[in-house]
Amino acid sequence: MSRALPLCVIGGGLVGLRHARIAHSSPAVDLTAVVEVDPVRREEIAASGLPVAADMAGVPARTEAAVIAVPTRDHFACSLEAISKSWALLVEKPIAGTVGEADRLIGVAEEAGLPLFTGHHRRCHRLIAGFKKRLPSIGLPVAVQGLWSLRKHDDYFDIPWRMRSGGGPLMINLSHDLEMLIYLLGPIASVDARSACIARGGSMEDTAALIMAFECGALGSYLLSDAGASPWSFESATGENPTLGYSGEDCMVVIGDRGALGFPSGVLWEAAAGESPDWRNSLVRDRGRSAMTGRSDFDPLAEQISRFVRALEGQEVDLCSGAQGRDALAATLACVLSAQQGRTIALTGVPPHYDGS
Repeated sequence: MSRALPLCVIGGGLVGLRHARIAHSSPAVDLTAVVEVDPVRREEIAASGLPVAADMAGVPARTEAAVIAVPTRDHFACSLEAISKSWALLVEKPIAGTVGEADRLIGVAEEAGLPLFTGHHRRCHRLIAGFKKRLPSIGLPVAVQGLWSLRKHDDYFDIPWRMRSGGGPLMINLSHDLEMLIYLLGPIASVDARSACIARGGSMEDTAALIMAFECGALGSYLLSDAGASPWSFESATGENPTLGYSGEDCMVVIGDRGALGFPSGVLWEAAAGESPDWRNSLVRDRGRSAMTGRSDFDPLAEQISRFVRALEGQEVDLCSGAQGRDALAATLACVLSAQQGRTIALTGVPPHYDGS
């Protein structure tokens, strides 16, 4: 690293502020501004010791890159404005509100010759990296089963938009898990989803069940709920988010024709030496080197910023591209559309202007 990267964060909400604090504390980054349009919020951020600006016009001219962390509806417009300033971009998930917006954004960035990445940070987690390295141990992947169920506190829903279309777990929480699955097993071809409003009533789903068909031929099932209290979710399994409870319980298992692998424990079930893995023989349990031994203090958001800096220096890094973020968005919207229409949706069949409403 020859010098610190001059970078701004667009959006001073909870996620944006987390990015800003990571950037501010990193010797690899020169945080030039946190752009926040709300004057009260902007004063609070300034009081915490971070540089602020009311809009992109107020960002120092030395800035070369931006993290976009505004509400999803503003991702497209803010990203276009940032590209017009020749800033490299890391856009928080989802990359845009619709597949059509994502396609256009990717095209504009390519025409401008600017790097564009999507903030799906779980691929930056050391436990995911270790898990992916161990996947060949199970042979040909045939199935995956996952679970995300965390009961959100009642006050969470005091913000009106969280009880309206787009505020449920399908749009808010699912996309990270889908991108993780795509990262591990390859593109998703189609999805079939059903949702329910069993706990809170109204029109916003609180629980959903999914069936996925991957292009590699594997099938997957996923259950998610923001009303069900359980120890099973990526966050509680890994301790990724210090503001949420920790369990260390596996939240996903990938099954192959030679064995099965649990995440994040790294527990591998396989045939004993010299035996076939068929049903006539008992599989043996082997806890791998990537096994979870306690709550992790590893911060994948900090690792994501570090990789972003290295990518702009020309290094090869494993970071979610704009195109990969677009695929995760298409998968998420396909799940929402499937739940609404009660039928299987191919990812190629998601309308370009469909936003989940």
